[in-house]
Amino acid sequence: MTIESAISFFIAIFIFGITPGPGIFAILAKAMVQGGRACFLLALGMTISDICYLILACMGLATIAEHWGEVFTVIRWVGAGYLLYLGYKLFTSPVSKADSEDVRSNRSGDFLQGFLISASNPKVILFYIAFLPTFMDLQSLQVTDIALASVLTLFALMAGLMLIAHSAHWASAKLKSARAQQNLNRSAGSIMMGAGVYLIASR
Repeated sequence: MTIESAISFFIAIFIFGITPGPGIFAILAKAMVQGGRACFLLALGMTISDICYLILACMGLATIAEHWGEVFTVIRWVGAGYLLYLGYKLFTSPVSKADSEDVRSNRSGDFLQGFLISASNPKVILFYIAFLPTFMDLQSLQVTDIALASVLTLFALMAGLMLIAHSAHWASAKLKSARAQQNLNRSAGSIMMGAGVYLIASR
């Protein structure tokens, strides 16, 4: 991969990372209630899942997807169900609990949540199948090419996702009243449940 193609690859991945989808919806929902920093593990889980797809695409993801389509379907339904559950909890959460330790203790599962969201999004699979040949010759890939693409993907996606997270937190921080906080919880919960419905409806 040349320097020019590496820069183009980074920019393309960054733009892909901030494109609206279930991952962005989940980041927005969490950032609005818990802050931008709280989204780090969620974003990292999504990013690592994308890197796994990138590596699989280099190894022939189209063939893998064709023979393991049912597995991808199960992952998608599990991810969607988890998002619906989290969205409902957030929607019905009292204002007094929005910043409680009980809510923050769920961060231990944020990485897995992020991984499932990205792994269960069919558009991520299709993106890497169609995207990589634009920047790489998949027939003559070297280990160094895959490693470089993985590192670029890591930094590009994390930069985009954390930018979204901190921007959402900055905007939501302007809402201080109890009523505003309740509306914020309901909005964030609705966004997350919407992400779950999006996954269910995706093909």
